[in-house]
Amino acid sequence: MRVWPALMLTVMVLGRGSAQIPAQHKWALVVHGGAGVIERSSMTPEAEAQYRAGIKEALDAAAAVLDKGGSSLDAVETAIKLLEDNPLFNAGRGAVFAADGTNQLDASIMDGKTMQAGAVADVQRTRHPISLARAVMEQSPHVFLVGAGADAFAAHVHLEQVPPSFFFTEHRWQQLVEDLKKKGEPIPARPEGAPPAPAKPVAFFETPENHKYGTVGVVALDRNGNVAAGTSTGGTTGKRWNRVGDTPVIGAGTYASNQSCAVSSTGTGEYFIRLTVARTICALVQYKNMPLQAAADEVVQKQLGEIHGDGGIIALTPDGQLAWSFNTPGMFRAKLAEGGTAQVGIYRDEP
Repeated sequence: MRVWPALMLTVMVLGRGSAQIPAQHKWALVVHGGAGVIERSSMTPEAEAQYRAGIKEALDAAAAVLDKGGSSLDAVETAIKLLEDNPLFNAGRGAVFAADGTNQLDASIMDGKTMQAGAVADVQRTRHPISLARAVMEQSPHVFLVGAGADAFAAHVHLEQVPPSFFFTEHRWQQLVEDLKKKGEPIPARPEGAPPAPAKPVAFFETPENHKYGTVGVVALDRNGNVAAGTSTGGTTGKRWNRVGDTPVIGAGTYASNQSCAVSSTGTGEYFIRLTVARTICALVQYKNMPLQAAADEVVQKQLGEIHGDGGIIALTPDGQLAWSFNTPGMFRAKLAEGGTAQVGIYRDEP
């Protein structure tokens, strides 16, 4: 008779154990391609179509990773690598030029599950700064590497290295020339390895202000309930003295925690650093229990505006809240939740 109670206990424990198997989360993600003075009057139909296609391509690539059960980190890196290779966006191959004629690339990534993070700044020879930021996180004891040392580490971990001319695009070079002329500053020599200057200035279908706050970023939630965030940028046109903005600063340009949310920022980096924008939004969610959209608006529309900062953010939470908020005329952006329909926007008057 004593066998029966033991058997019953076993059945109860097995039943309880099976009930405790975590329910699968629905994946979700949000992508941005930078904020700025992006208005319909400054964009040709061709430009608008190309930007929407570029953002949608990154969104679809990240969605494919998540839909196959991939991690939020993999989704973030996959999408940002595409944006870094797309010359439309101010990151990687579309990066703007510093005053000395170089492309100085910054990136960061953060894992919401482990709270680990990696960041790099002033990278000039690594094709994908976002992959380098992830390598710093996963293959080094550090969080932040800069300059030649960051590129040397990239080579050490066998990430693709390219000559600086790989990042050259004619329209970004012309934007630098125009910027320096306006400031009355010297124009550097055309970079070594760049193609010959065209006989006539290339026609470009947008104004430089569209990328005044150019950055790309992704936040993602995977089916395991883990969030991640990543951001990559070429900085600001004509920047001097190896200026670094908020993009590689954990807590300012990028932040992710399963206890709160994941955020990627784009804007005037100096203001985002002062306000620790990304972390502040997550703190409002975590400690004040604010809905994500309300927390994002509190920081971007109110606090950032009060100190005359410009830009925007994308964000999501482990329970599937998605948000974006920006105080500029436009922001290249898209979002998608599992089972839903992709939403792509550029202008402020779009949902």
